[in-house]
Amino acid sequence: MSAAGPGSTGPQGAEVSPSGSAPVAIATAPSRRWRRAVLKISGEALASEANNETIDAMVVHRMAKEIAETVMELGTELAVMVGGGNIWRGSTGQGEGIDRATSDTMGMLGTVINALALQDAIEREGQPTRVLSAISMAEVCEPYIRRRAVRHLEKGRVVIFAAGMGQPYFTTDTPAALRAAEIEAQVILKGTHSGVDGVYDADPRLNAGAQRFDEIGFMEVVARDLRVMDLTAITFCRDNRLPILVFDLMTPGNIRTALSGEAIGTLIR
Repeated sequence: MSAAGPGSTGPQGAEVSPSGSAPVAIATAPSRRWRRAVLKISGEALASEANNETIDAMVVHRMAKEIAETVMELGTELAVMVGGGNIWRGSTGQGEGIDRATSDTMGMLGTVINALALQDAIEREGQPTRVLSAISMAEVCEPYIRRRAVRHLEKGRVVIFAAGMGQPYFTTDTPAALRAAEIEAQVILKGTHSGVDGVYDADPRLNAGAQRFDEIGFMEVVARDLRVMDLTAITFCRDNRLPILVFDLMTPGNIRTALSGEAIGTLIR
C-alpha cells in the first residue's frame, strides 16, 4: 500500500502531513448520538389549536417531513409511539361513565387512526414506514412482533407503534418505554406539545421563575413528583437504564436536533 500523500487522511480523520510528521487534526462532521431511538408523540400534538380539527393536516405534514428528512439525512433507526388523546381521552374525558377497560380500548383504537395518518404523511415524503399494532387488525397494519420491528428498522423503515401495548390501564408512555427496551433503543425522545422545552422544577406556564434542568436523575424526578411521563414509565426506564430526552416537539427542527445529539431539552438518566 502506498504512503499517504498530501491532503490524505489517516486514522480517525486526521490529516497526514507530507513530511510524515505528527498528524494535524482536521474538522470532521459530528457523529450522530443516537443510533436507534423511540420518539413519543402525544395524540394532542397532532390536533389543531386553531379549530376543532381532531387531526391537523398541516401539523402532521410538518412533523412527517421533519421525521423523514432527519431519518434519511442521519441514518437513524427511528420508531414512533403515538398517543390518541386527540380522539379519545379515556376514563378522564369522554370516557366518563364508561367502563375503564372499555374506554381505554377505545383510546387504543384512536392511536391506530393517528398512526395511519402519520404513516401516510411520512410516506408522501419518500420515507418507507410500517405501522405495527399491539391489537391485531391485519387489514390495516401489521401485528407487533419484536423481531419484525427490529428488522424493519434495520431496513431503514420508520416503525410506528399503535394501540399502546394492547392492554387497558396504561398510558402510551409505558408502552413507549417497553417497546424501546424490546428493540434495544438507546433513548426515548419525549416530545412535548405545550410549549414546555424540558423538565422544570415547577410548571413554567404558571411560575415565571421556574428553572429548567439540562440533566436530571430518575430518582430526583420521582422524589420531586415531576410529571414528565407516568410513574410506571419512569421507573421502568430507570430499571432498564434507558435515558429519556424531553424536548419541545412543536418547534420546527427540534426532532433533528434531538436525534443528532445536539444540546436540547432535558436528559433524564
